[in-house]
Amino acid sequence: MYLIFNPGAQSGKSRDFFARIHAALAEREIDYRHDITTCLEDAEDLARQANLAGCKSIVAVGGDGTLNRVINGFYAPDGKRLSQARLGVIYTGTSPDFCLSHGLPVRDPGKAVEILAYGNVRSIGIGRIAYADGRLRHFACCANIGLGAQLARAANCGIRGRLGDKAGTFFSLLRVLKGYLPVDLVVNGQKQDGVFNLSIGKTRYVASGLKIANALKADDTRFYLLCIQNRIPFHIFHLYSGRPLALEYAECVDITGDAEVEFDGDACGKLPVRIAPAPPIGLIVSP
Repeated sequence: MYLIFNPGAQSGKSRDFFARIHAALAEREIDYRHDITTCLEDAEDLARQANLAGCKSIVAVGGDGTLNRVINGFYAPDGKRLSQARLGVIYTGTSPDFCLSHGLPVRDPGKAVEILAYGNVRSIGIGRIAYADGRLRHFACCANIGLGAQLARAANCGIRGRLGDKAGTFFSLLRVLKGYLPVDLVVNGQKQDGVFNLSIGKTRYVASGLKIANALKADDTRFYLLCIQNRIPFHIFHLYSGRPLALEYAECVDITGDAEVEFDGDACGKLPVRIAPAPPIGLIVSP
């Protein structure tokens, strides 16, 4: 078992969990090795090296940003899986959307290590974003086109550390909405005018308390699509309460227009993109 520790997660509070994690691993006599990142890019590089080295289980110790980089380290530049390694998570971050969606403990090293020692493996669907320049990126929760990128930048600037995850994101959302101009998109050949945000996702929890009730199972190859073009207060209320919204479902999504792309909490690149299923990953979950 190989663990990738990110001390910078949760505004640097992640490091406070490290001693407890090592103690829990020792108590259960788990054979492991680990490395500590100096930046988020390290997490992806270390995960890729671990896959190529034949590690059976690769564990992300950090937040959703750490987890996303580790997941991307499971894939080669051409999108193929590098190995059949399993993914584990010890969550020490700020916004636990992935863990809440898959029933994993949050900031509880003892329970997380127990799952790593005795848990089962569940195949989970992963999304792939293909950019016009040939780059491929992968996500486990949700990709957003439009407002999501600006919201991610605003929420990641430190306000969540001061106000908390949900409150910090909510106030960032209100601030970004004040000056945001909707965009026109073409989604799978259909023109969508005046789009504030297009969400393409796999999980129920998508960002800092925002929830999208959907009919997807963990290993589903489809994505749900939520296109917000008007009635912003209505959608905000339903997203925070988790009440059902009208969704579409698709196996692949082609999107063109003049807008930024965000996935799993980080802005990354612009349209056009194609979003499609990637080879799944085996996630270590509760027995």
